Amino acid sequence: MKPWLMLAIAICAEVIATTSLKYAEGFTKPWPTLAVAVGYGVSFFLLSLILKTIPVSITYAVWSGLGVALVTLLGWLWLGQKLDAGALVGIGLIVAGVVVINVFSKTVAA
Repeated sequence: MKPWLMLAIAICAEVIATTSLKYAEGFTKPWPTLAVAVGYGVSFFLLSLILKTIPVSITYAVWSGLGVALVTLLGWLWLGQKLDAGALVGIGLIVAGVVVINVFSKTVAA
């Protein structure tokens, strides 16, 4: 599987796991707890494979940056969490940073 596709799947798995933490209620609810464990397990397994071809600094920046942005988006759309101007600007800067890395960095090789 191509590294960037694996990274996209790893990000989705991490977002599912992080969002499921809300519903796991301190790991007292079995199904959300299972989603947390499986989601993080899949995400970290894929990250370990991705690091064979994409540098750790780039992998982590993209994984964490897009993960933060997507979790924030889900929190807003699905969980009804409010976002003020500062939050929106901050998330925009995170996404912009990921774009800059992927468009302008010569470190991105894969």
